[in-house]
Amino acid sequence: MPGQFIVPQFIDKEDRIIGPITVRQFLIMLGGAGLLFVEYKILTTTYFVLALIPTAGLAGTFGFLKVNGQPFHLFFLNFLQSQMRPKLRVWNKSGQKEFQAVEKVVGLPVAEETKGKARPSSTRLRDLALTVNTGGVYKPEEDELANNAKNKG
Repeated sequence: MPGQFIVPQFIDKEDRIIGPITVRQFLIMLGGAGLLFVEYKILTTTYFVLALIPTAGLAGTFGFLKVNGQPFHLFFLNFLQSQMRPKLRVWNKSGQKEFQAVEKVVGLPVAEETKGKARPSSTRLRDLALTVNTGGVYKPEEDELANNAKNKG
């Protein structure tokens, strides 16, 4: 029948390859086994047993542990990112997009007022808005000349 499509279900579930083991878990355990093999070839038996415990523990943790329903490697990356960010965020009025960390601020110098262009009057702003909204059809100079002629006459 045209117009009917199969909608995938359970798209957040990972593919299983060996029983309950997912591809991600298998690759993490394979990497851990490879690292253990390298440690076995390089280290003596005593040092290998000492290195085996943390290596196997880290591989098992990253492969199988879930924190708040998300895999441990995502939790760990989020933890590292939150530790790297500044603890205090301050809005920077100068227009820069980045937040800057602010440490203890004592005796800030008084900023000198910047001298820029004078603010346009409200009638000038209205004229500019009309010019923009009408795509340049409205000419404020012609309107002002007509108003001045009416006021004088």
